[in-house]
Amino acid sequence: MKLPILLIFSLLTLHARAQSSLSGVINLNGETEPAYGAAVYIIELKTGTTTDTLGRFAITNIPSGKYTVRVSYVSTASITERNVLINGNTTRNFTLQSDANALNEVVVTGTMKEVSKLDSPVPVDIITSKFIYKNPVASIFEGLSYVNGIRPQLNCNVCSTGDIHINGLEGPYTMVLIDGMPMVSGLSTVYGLSGIPNSLIDRVEIVKGPASTLYGSEAVGGLINIITKNPSRAPLFAADVFSTSWLDYNVDLSVKFSAGEKATSFLGVNYFNYQNPIDNNRDGFTDLTLQNRFSVFNKWSFTRKNNKQANIAARYYYEDRWGGQMNWNKSYRGGDQVYGESIYTSRFELLGSYELPVAEKLTLQYSVSSHNQNSVYGTVPFLADQKIAFAQLLWDKEIGKHSLLFGSPFRFTFYNDNTPATRQENGRDTPDKTYLPGIFVQDEITMGTHKLLLGARYDYNSRHGHIFTPRLAYKAKLNQTDVVRLNIGRGFRIVNLFTEDHAALTGSRQVIVREALKPEQSWNVNLNFVKKIVTGNSFVGFDASVFYTHFTNRILPDYDTNPNQIIYDNLNGYAVSKGVSLNLDFNFPFPLKIIAGGTYMENFQKENGIRFRPVLTEKITGIWSFSYDFHNAGVSVDYTGNLYGPMRLPVLSTDDPRSAVSPVWSLQNIQLTKKFRNGMEVYGGIKNLLNFVPPANSIARSNDPFDKNVKFDQQGEVIATPDNPYRLTFDPSYVYAPNQGIRGFLGFRYTIR
Repeated sequence: MKLPILLIFSLLTLHARAQSSLSGVINLNGETEPAYGAAVYIIELKTGTTTDTLGRFAITNIPSGKYTVRVSYVSTASITERNVLINGNTTRNFTLQSDANALNEVVVTGTMKEVSKLDSPVPVDIITSKFIYKNPVASIFEGLSYVNGIRPQLNCNVCSTGDIHINGLEGPYTMVLIDGMPMVSGLSTVYGLSGIPNSLIDRVEIVKGPASTLYGSEAVGGLINIITKNPSRAPLFAADVFSTSWLDYNVDLSVKFSAGEKATSFLGVNYFNYQNPIDNNRDGFTDLTLQNRFSVFNKWSFTRKNNKQANIAARYYYEDRWGGQMNWNKSYRGGDQVYGESIYTSRFELLGSYELPVAEKLTLQYSVSSHNQNSVYGTVPFLADQKIAFAQLLWDKEIGKHSLLFGSPFRFTFYNDNTPATRQENGRDTPDKTYLPGIFVQDEITMGTHKLLLGARYDYNSRHGHIFTPRLAYKAKLNQTDVVRLNIGRGFRIVNLFTEDHAALTGSRQVIVREALKPEQSWNVNLNFVKKIVTGNSFVGFDASVFYTHFTNRILPDYDTNPNQIIYDNLNGYAVSKGVSLNLDFNFPFPLKIIAGGTYMENFQKENGIRFRPVLTEKITGIWSFSYDFHNAGVSVDYTGNLYGPMRLPVLSTDDPRSAVSPVWSLQNIQLTKKFRNGMEVYGGIKNLLNFVPPANSIARSNDPFDKNVKFDQQGEVIATPDNPYRLTFDPSYVYAPNQGIRGFLGFRYTIR
């Protein structure tokens, strides 16, 4: 009798253990919406589930006991809790923090107002410092190469100047902001971006498509807003130091301190040094530009009544950079014995914002920058001075369903150099002074799950007169998982040739300006669709866009008509940039996260009935990031990569032996990071795993950089000779990829909160 009773008791006990469950809600820190599709995983049992549209989850049939529970969500930091007691119907709620590329982070760039990324009617891409850490770089310029649709373009094989392409549009169409201020533009778009220390970056917000309604000229192709850290939330101390096997060194240091109870300051310092000339492709020229760069950034924030904002920041940047023949030194600067391109850059910036002490939300934003350039390209000097003063008053007003924003910007630009850009016909030097006052209004109307944004801006340019840019954006939240956005806008850009095109300064080509250049104008349409997909215990974030931009008065350099000239004039026709892009975020119950994206583009110009493709404009881009965490060991692995091409290249003639089209090429990297409990991280890995480098003959006639042995006929055409059978002249503008091959890197980070 005892045996059946014991058997029945045992069965009841096992049944009771099997009926335990774990349930709860997953929230996102600072967000009203729950984490739909978050994964909850019990490691010991290798079982899990995903949350529903309300963020709820439930796992049943769990034997009672203590377990390790991991909660993860796309683009957030995972939570792992050990010794979670599950006995009976156990309820446990979790809150996740934002991480790299978070779907629900607050953004400001699209509308100049703080708004959830999902609630913004304007699609905004976000990069945080944690995303940059997946592949450590010496500047944000390099870090942007792992963002879908973004390509940092090197414009010179010798001095490594560059700009940033968005959706295939050249660098001058991209506006770069620091804390919403137009600090990096014109001259400094080419030279200043690489000097922004990573230590000061909180996040980078990217808007693809015209934003001229809010930000004015240059925001035609899109804008990149580098948002610096808030001193009150910055770590007490942070250090990030790394080096590569090429013997380049990068140091990022930051410290936070207070001055009384109402003022907090953040100081960031960056130092980059590379003094190890390498010529692996044996063309006689440095593969990587030698650099000595220093940048210091200081930001203050102040505590005021009623949470009124006030902050001010300053940055100083200095760079000494050169590239050229391997035996070049500064004694050859400007001479014709040994070729070198040497650039001294000195830059100062002051920016800030102050919310006025009145009942209405009125904010004054201001910035001042001074950029001095002393460059020599072979025997051609380029001396330039640019100063920009900017101020605008913003009035943020809520009236019922209307969120209104009024702005009155004013921008003054002083520019002077030693080129024909600022030289009159009589030879007198005349600095260019441009005044650009304006006014804009934006109305964001909320209608339940729909939002409509209407905007318009009027500017008066002292050189080009009246400019009007309207804008429309519409967002529909179809359900808990699907969002559609439509953006239509007009863009305009005032062109400064010599501040934007390095090829005009190399001395290898004559610059021809055929007419008085008119401002470029464009219309852009962008349709964006975002969807969250839950499949079993995994989650996929889907973000797709279709874009179309139509240009009139477009100005692009003509390299083809005469190989010894660069010819500029307004396009007698039109230009189009169109394509599709797709971003995917994968989240699994185990600690693997995947971010992948691709963009296909068709860019062309049509003039006099002839359609052709601009040079250095890629057809496809792709990016990916695979991250896996070994929680118990405190080790993470990151595999990142990008893919570009093909693009038309600026060959010198039909006889040029170099390919007229680039291959599809890829840069891939792998990194291991070990985290310690004291705030220390040690990381290392390999960059450019495939060891991809462009052809060794990328620099035409690198053996004769001053064209001393080139023969010309009476029309200025190159004559074929035994020494020059392909009729080439020296030209370093044939460049589409970095010359740095495979290399190892090692570094460490230390943070005190």
